[in-house]
Amino acid sequence: MNAPASKPDRRRAAPFTEAGAWREIGGGWQPLFGNFRGAGFSVEWHDFFASRDFDWAASFHPGCVELCLNLDGAGFVEGQGRRTEFAPNTAGFYHRKSEPLTAQRSANQQHRFLTVEFSCPFLAKHLAGTEATLHPVVRAAVENCPCENVSGATVRLSAGQQQLIATLRQPPVYATAQPLWFQCKALELALTFFIQPPANEEMFCSRQQRLAQERVEQVIFLLKQNLAAPPPLEELGKKIGCSHFYLSRIFSAQTGQTITQYLRQLRMERAAELLRAGEFNVTEAALEVGYASLSHFSAAFHETFGCCPGLYPLKTPAQKSR
Repeated sequence: MNAPASKPDRRRAAPFTEAGAWREIGGGWQPLFGNFRGAGFSVEWHDFFASRDFDWAASFHPGCVELCLNLDGAGFVEGQGRRTEFAPNTAGFYHRKSEPLTAQRSANQQHRFLTVEFSCPFLAKHLAGTEATLHPVVRAAVENCPCENVSGATVRLSAGQQQLIATLRQPPVYATAQPLWFQCKALELALTFFIQPPANEEMFCSRQQRLAQERVEQVIFLLKQNLAAPPPLEELGKKIGCSHFYLSRIFSAQTGQTITQYLRQLRMERAAELLRAGEFNVTEAALEVGYASLSHFSAAFHETFGCCPGLYPLKTPAQKSR
């Protein structure tokens, strides 16, 4: 008597979920709207302190183009030999096909960023007709073609884009209108970051924006060169080739901060780095970043990190809650 034919194994792999990737940060991961498999896009907010290097890649959906608007904290995404670095107030995107990428968020930092995850079919449907102007990574994703890169270069977040992040966290419309509102905002971001102008066809407004961004990057570079005694505003204008009034205006428009506010941010980040390394005491760290007054340094540090510099990094609010 013949043995009964064995039935084919119809078990399927469990659908991908990113919830496990964010389990250790708890409420630091907040889905705001959408569903990657259902709506074709999702918007998520992240706000957490990383006590160790955090595996960010475990949250990337297969078949996804993800846009990251990064406010605070450093990290990177890497794949196929290309590495994209995320610094505070930058934006960038990356594409995961089926194979996982490598990505980390840096230890001992507060991370605040918003992501918009797009499925490739969603982008193919809503960006139809723009294929010729899409960034090569995005075009390869929507056309399901090989691409030598998995990510695009990061760009500075403008003040308007930073404001958009706040708006996405608190939508200004009734719940019944939110599905359409969020979709429109997601597509606005896709058009902003995924479209690149054809060669030799840069629009005037785009050129002005690019030049302004380049000048702001020059200012930041010059400030970092000498945090203790940076060039005064008038000298910065001369070095960069524009009036200091115009420089102040475009810097605020690009970063959402004045040059003075941004310098203080850079000084605090550098001081925190020195204190974490353990090679400088509080007084030495203060002098290294340009503070002659220890009381002024301590006040600025406490306002930035939520604790006095003498207790950093052991008594930050995020660590005290653990």
